[in-house]
Amino acid sequence: MANERSPGEIPIRTAANGLDCPCCGSRLKWKKSDGSAGLELEATGHPLPEAAGTMFIDPHAHMISRTTDDYQAMARAGVVAVVEPSFWLGQPRTNLGSYLDYLSTILGFEKFRAGQFGIRHYCCIGLNPKEANNQALAEAVLEALPTFAVKEGVVALGELGYDEQTAQEDKCLRVQIDLAIELDLPIMVHTPHRDKHRGTLRTMEVLAEHRFDPGRCVIDHNTEETVRDVLDRGYFAAFSIYPHTKMGNERMTEIVRRYGPERIIVDSACDWGVSDPLAVPKTAALMAERGIAAPAIRKVTYDNALAVYGLSGAMKQSDWTDPEPIDQSTLFQGNSVLRGGQTPRIEAPRRSMSDIRIA
Repeated sequence: MANERSPGEIPIRTAANGLDCPCCGSRLKWKKSDGSAGLELEATGHPLPEAAGTMFIDPHAHMISRTTDDYQAMARAGVVAVVEPSFWLGQPRTNLGSYLDYLSTILGFEKFRAGQFGIRHYCCIGLNPKEANNQALAEAVLEALPTFAVKEGVVALGELGYDEQTAQEDKCLRVQIDLAIELDLPIMVHTPHRDKHRGTLRTMEVLAEHRFDPGRCVIDHNTEETVRDVLDRGYFAAFSIYPHTKMGNERMTEIVRRYGPERIIVDSACDWGVSDPLAVPKTAALMAERGIAAPAIRKVTYDNALAVYGLSGAMKQSDWTDPEPIDQSTLFQGNSVLRGGQTPRIEAPRRSMSDIRIA
């Protein structure tokens, strides 16, 4: 049928003469005013029901894999902050240097790039489980991690956990749990794609052995088969909204309806694969349309992520409610996000109460 869609997608509102932009709600016309083919902005708007909220945090987004268009669309849709966990690149890293360069990039240039579009960027630092099985590389990375884990903008260690659930992965997980305890940082857990239920239970057993506080830990990539176990043990349960796998936004809506919003987190986990950087605001919109109360939507798309990652001390609401003004004329080590003589966006400095003088 023509109106069918995957569980991970919200339909775009269309009409004979145009459509509503899915990221900002602006009205688009099919033809430009000069008569040429293409889409042109007609009128601004907002696609989200009021109950969905106006500010969102995407607490699992691999933005190094995304474009500046994604940042612009996310900002227009109300995403004010993202958390970027350490991740695998799609092919194995072969030496320590490539891993350290990657960590430096997400801590440095990616934070700068996000800020150029008004989004605050934070990181989770860690050795991901998929690359833990390269013993020589893993040992070198684990030795270097403490240096990166104390840098500005780090809100947790992660993604940690299991992939194939090997003894080597177990060893690396335990070392990083101990580091998180030493540095007083939260943890973000990657649950395995295969044999997920067993891997999730095993991860929580290891965390319990290390006496890690469940209230400081996010277990991510949950599905219906894991959510009850995770919540019953006191962990934050995060869900990655993918278009065709893991968790769709219709299923996510029903999970919130069934379990309530406490300690549940919605994220996109957008990366270099088929994924959606607008998954959080789209899911919020669907929840509002399906009758989920506004406070519950805010909890799962904003409050809960801020609560757990704010425990690091590196993430606070004033970072985006009282930010430094955007100035796209600034450079990061000589680099700009602009190309081809584009006009930079430069906001006027905001006035604070200390600037006010009574005559």
